[in-house]
Amino acid sequence: MIIFDWDGTLCDSVAQIVVAVQQAATGMGLEAPSDAAAANIIGLGLREALARLYPDIPEEELVAMIKAYSATYVANEEAPPQLFPGALDTLQALRDSGYALGVATGKSRRGLDRVLARLGMEEFFEITRCADETRSKPHPQMLQEIMAVQQVAPHEVIMVGDTEYDLEMAANAGVASVGVSFGVHSVSRLQKHGPLAVVDSLPELIAVIGAR
Repeated sequence: MIIFDWDGTLCDSVAQIVVAVQQAATGMGLEAPSDAAAANIIGLGLREALARLYPDIPEEELVAMIKAYSATYVANEEAPPQLFPGALDTLQALRDSGYALGVATGKSRRGLDRVLARLGMEEFFEITRCADETRSKPHPQMLQEIMAVQQVAPHEVIMVGDTEYDLEMAANAGVASVGVSFGVHSVSRLQKHGPLAVVDSLPELIAVIGAR
């Protein structure tokens, strides 16, 4: 089974997330994080991500900022989301080769369902897990739940992601991983977590997974 992160791995949505975080912050009267700081927390659950950016924010303001971010993200979503080049062909090739596919994402369930519906991909993945349903990355619970439902062992799974949160989650779950170089975190950060490889494009996954 191959499990993918969504934002920054399959979907080219990093810039949209960064803008929504910054606009939500300024709307709350807070100093907006830099592009780099806002991008760095992508992959975590929304609560964990915003709490990391604003560790001293009171709980009621954190809850309000979560709502502000969600509303801003949706309001900015004028064009359909874009997958990275080769994403759909790669997913289809893996399916045709007999691999089950899943998603483990820091998005909310409502957010993931919305983007999958807009792309017509609701039935593309056998299983998906979102950060508001379980523990945030890098805790292994998200992968553990997927493996339990799909009845697959850790040695039968590869996690694909663009952040160290993805790869650390995989390591915590005893699962092999592959990093992608075109997302949020640098190759050097990804390599610290011992991936099988770090690829520069999604079609390269086919050879890496085949060799595995």
